[in-house]
Amino acid sequence: MKRLLSSPRLRQAGCCSALFLALAAPPCQGPVMAQPASSQGSASTPSAFDVRSVQALLARGDGAAAAGNLAEARRYYDQAREASKQLLGFYRDLSGAFRGLDARIPREMDDKGRQVLDALVQANMRLAALFRRQNQPEVAVPLLVEVVKTMTPSTDAGRKAYQQLLEIGFVSTPYTAPSANPN
Repeated sequence: MKRLLSSPRLRQAGCCSALFLALAAPPCQGPVMAQPASSQGSASTPSAFDVRSVQALLARGDGAAAAGNLAEARRYYDQAREASKQLLGFYRDLSGAFRGLDARIPREMDDKGRQVLDALVQANMRLAALFRRQNQPEVAVPLLVEVVKTMTPSTDAGRKAYQQLLEIGFVSTPYTAPSANPN
């Protein structure tokens, strides 16, 4: 395992190596693991690769951004996006594999997928804000469009992303539909 962790291919992979560490290392090691807020009330042992690890990356990115270290913040936000996308794929695959066999497992995977999707949206919004702060609105646009497409304009996140696209000047028609969904 140690030889696998030190391979040149993993070192070149950037955020994927941190993601691999999250999967391979015990929960007390590895840079991307979140410490559970409380293990009381949980029937299962916390996983090293789940939505909490994505939230931990977002929190680290927030800390770096607050300290003015935008390059480090971007790295954490990028890692959070990558981990979110991989988790979404894993949850979707597991959900599909168990459909029709045991309804509890697809239901659980779908719930976990929704939580990770929310974390992905948060990562996109934070990255977009970071790019706007650096006067790079052209880099923020694809992230904001992804949020609108993923969440739809009827959600709070979708409306906020569209509003930012309006502020950037990418779109010119304000979206004035009433709020139907408080999310």
